[in-house]
This record gives sequence, structure tokens and C-alpha cells, in this order.
Amino acid sequence: MQIEINKLIRSKRRTIALIIERDGSLTVRAPMRASNVLIEQFVQQKMDWITRTRKKIDSIAHSPPRQYSDGESFLFLGSLFDLKLVGLQKPFLQFDGGFTLSHAAQKNGEHIFVRWYKERAYDVISKRVSEYARQHGFAPKEVKITSAKTRWGSCSPDGTLNFTWRLVMAPLEVIDYVVIHELAHLRVKNHSSKFWDEVRRIDPGYKEQRKWLKLNGGKLNL
Repeated sequence: MQIEINKLIRSKRRTIALIIERDGSLTVRAPMRASNVLIEQFVQQKMDWITRTRKKIDSIAHSPPRQYSDGESFLFLGSLFDLKLVGLQKPFLQFDGGFTLSHAAQKNGEHIFVRWYKERAYDVISKRVSEYARQHGFAPKEVKITSAKTRWGSCSPDGTLNFTWRLVMAPLEVIDYVVIHELAHLRVKNHSSKFWDEVRRIDPGYKEQRKWLKLNGGKLNL
């Protein structure tokens, strides 16, 4: 089966990157000098990943919408916590062994939860980045939290590490794997054997965390 490239963007980058958009279309970012043949070969090599990612996006798109009502469960650091609607409270959403949300804010539940997750994601992930960077001699420029839907993390050419807020729904050991993965890209830009050796050096059990993400990544969403 031939995979169609819906959009090709060339820039002064060193590697080829694939992005599955929300509508399932494929965007390819490639170096200026990369030949069309090389790009096509790369895309075909990633066929399984493209198919798997499109299925994940489709399952999310067709999942029943949240109501943000009593008894709904939400993931945080790998565990499910129930939501309880309460009277007026500030902030509207609070967490203490479970979530409480003001009745008055229920209609804006998604926006409020996303904001909460982004704040917690920055708190948790930036601390993990700092700890691993200190232990293993990495020097990232900064940490940013994004709303990416198909990438858990990325490493910008300037050394900025980007992580989707959805990652804070995962267990801490899975978060650590993604953090280590992106830190390793500060030294090795591609996914060569040298890169995976660097990841393994810091996280010998990384394959288990990688497998967990493949099996459960679709659940890390509102």
C-alpha cells in the first residue's frame, strides 16, 4: 500500500519528520536537499506507525464526548480519579485525591481541565527534566508544554524540549521515558542505534515504557 503525502514542507532541518494531522492527513517536514525518492522511502518505512497513529486519532474522534459530571473518571499520573461536582469554589477545579469542579463551571469543563493539566504537566515534567539533566550532564534550553495530539515530545534545534500536556496522564515512569528520549536527542538528533544506546544507558527498561505508550496512548486524552 502506497502512503500519500498530503503536505511537504522543506526547511533548514537535518532530519525528516512525519506529522499526522487531526484529520488524518500526512504532513512531511524534510531538509531542503532531501530527494523525493529518499522522502518516499522514509514514509513507506514508517507505514506501520502512520497506520497506527491514524487509528488512534480516529478512535479519539469517535469517543463519546465528556459531560464533566459526577462520577466521570480522569487520568492523572497513571491513575483514575473520580470527579465530583460541588458548589462555588476557587479555583473552579481542585484536586485532592480526586477532582472537584464547581457546578457553575461545568459547561466550561474541558477548557478548565486542559488548563489544569497544562499547569500540572509543566510542574511535573520540568522537574523531571531538571533532575535527569543534572544527573547526566544535559543542558536543555527550556521546557515547553504543548497541545500536540500525535507527539509525546520533541526536541527543537535550539535545545528547547516540548511535551504535550496529555503526557501528565501517564504513569511517572512513562513520563520519565519520554523525558529521557527528548534529552537524548540533545546529543543524537536521529533515531540511530547510537541514540537508543544513549536512552538505554539512562533507562535500561525503556522498552516497557515505550510499549505502554503504544498500547495505552489513545487513552491519554479528554
